[in-house]
Amino acid sequence: MEIYVLSVFVLGYFLITIEHTIKIDKLIPALAAMAFSWAIIALNINNFETWFNPATHSLVDGFSALSLDDKTHLMEETLLHHLGKTAEILVFLIGAMTIVEIVDYFNGFSVFQKIINFKTKKAILWVFSGLAFILSAIIDNLTATIVLISILQKVVSDQKLRIWYAAIIVVAANAGGAWSPIGDVTTTMLWIGKKVSTPMLIKYLLIPSIACAVAAAGIASLLPAFKGEIKLNPVKDEGNKYSLRMLALGLGSIICVPVFKIITHLPPYVGMMLALGVVSVFAEIYSNREFQLAKATGPNPDGGVNESKHHESPVHNALTKIELPSILFFLGILLAVAALESLGLLFVFATILKETISLDLLMVLFGFASAVIDNVPLVAASLGMFTEFTPDDQLWHFLAYCAGTGGSMLIIGSAAGVVAMGMEKITFGWYLKKILWIALVGYFAGIGVFFLMRNFIA
Repeated sequence: MEIYVLSVFVLGYFLITIEHTIKIDKLIPALAAMAFSWAIIALNINNFETWFNPATHSLVDGFSALSLDDKTHLMEETLLHHLGKTAEILVFLIGAMTIVEIVDYFNGFSVFQKIINFKTKKAILWVFSGLAFILSAIIDNLTATIVLISILQKVVSDQKLRIWYAAIIVVAANAGGAWSPIGDVTTTMLWIGKKVSTPMLIKYLLIPSIACAVAAAGIASLLPAFKGEIKLNPVKDEGNKYSLRMLALGLGSIICVPVFKIITHLPPYVGMMLALGVVSVFAEIYSNREFQLAKATGPNPDGGVNESKHHESPVHNALTKIELPSILFFLGILLAVAALESLGLLFVFATILKETISLDLLMVLFGFASAVIDNVPLVAASLGMFTEFTPDDQLWHFLAYCAGTGGSMLIIGSAAGVVAMGMEKITFGWYLKKILWIALVGYFAGIGVFFLMRNFIA
């Protein structure tokens, strides 16, 4: 029966990779694959010979000899375990996305628009690359890309030039997200899964990630597209009087989440919810609205009930703008991978891989794979494949780097690339021809630095 579950997953995975061709959002095959996989398991639980217990990180002894009730109970416990771990990631992402939208509600990111005031194309390239690298580590690479391309569209009129800047923003944003526990979904998964810690992640990946971003931007700066001067559009003062204050508060609260985890040892989503609560309080105060998120005002003269002012709240406004399709996609794909893990398939696959190929080469290949297929299920599968490796083992750090930066090779290889593709109408062929080799230079530059550091850092 394992072949049926595997077939459902492969089919769902294939549909995810060709979403732009078939015009079906990837959340649909992800959710369908998850539902069908667990349905097959539930209806045929007696026909499976092995079961992987995530609580003990090992196969269950004598699973085939258990009664139907015991198997069903174990399946329910396992599904609940994976749902809990998945919910931690999703709640964390919802909190981070909401904070960013609240900051944007106050036009906080207009502050960055004002500092982009240079005359040469090369200088603008380095400014955007630097901002992408730094911002992605704080507000994640997807959001950083959206923010910076939105600013780019306001200051640069030439669309042919903008796509060059947008492409390099994608490379720099993916590099910046790789070394931060909150910079990329896959890195967040490893962090929440207790595979990496914030200090060690920064220690091992900050310099390789910088090498990746600098190498890519350095190579790009030598190209004809970035030669000469540029005339930027005048900056319109669209700022709110609380713009800078909300920007500092929003970014500062997100940065404090890892610190909160280190101090309290609570899961990261708790700290993110605290950060969201603090930012929300100030957002409500600064918006000069009554502090109530949902409250009916009583009957009106017509006999009906007055509408709540809930919809006018900056917090509610932010919640309506978060990327819910992405959240549902993560839910589907993570639980679909959990189905494969529960049947012991990932455990067996990992054993075969480790006996036939070196782990370093495997991680490098994972980076290439993440450019073709989504890196979320790749990392999710890795969490189930390499359970014997201890937290902060360098395998996890190398995986975080390769999965995070490898997606830059193709425009569809990362969430940042996909959103840039949509915002600037970048074609797959143009990116493949013009940017692939630049991303490859950055990717291997970071790998080289990682290997050098690994030999010197204990």
